[in-house]
Amino acid sequence: MRAVLDTNIVIDLLHFADPQTLALQQAIARGTLHCFTDRPCLAELQRVCTYPQFGLDAAAQGVLLDGYASFVTHCEPDAVEDYPLPRCRDADDQKFLILGMRCRADLLITRDRRLLQLARQRRLPLPFVIVTASAASGLIAESATAAIA
Repeated sequence: MRAVLDTNIVIDLLHFADPQTLALQQAIARGTLHCFTDRPCLAELQRVCTYPQFGLDAAAQGVLLDGYASFVTHCEPDAVEDYPLPRCRDADDQKFLILGMRCRADLLITRDRRLLQLARQRRLPLPFVIVTASAASGLIAESATAAIA
């Protein structure tokens, strides 16, 4: 499966080792979950890593970013992108939808309330699903089971 991880999920996965992201970590390690980023998403992660509430010094920030770089694939635009996408209430989240379209994601994994609300909107359906880490874990497991069958 192909996925975009929003910034909070990356922090949960690599800094907090949140148990809800364990299945994602395992799927990444097995190669059954392929994650994508681009310059705007990576820049946001780099900025968020410096927030004092995370307590990451420069060395810890580097470890987190290197850990992310070890499994993420860059998917930069080739041309002007004009995808028929719903508009996010938080303009900072739009980049994750754009990246999802560009890299042909199956999943956009987030815990952002506004993105999750957008997932329920039906006016402009997306070719990928917006889900929490827990929901993504179930979908990844189903996909692996279907591939074996």
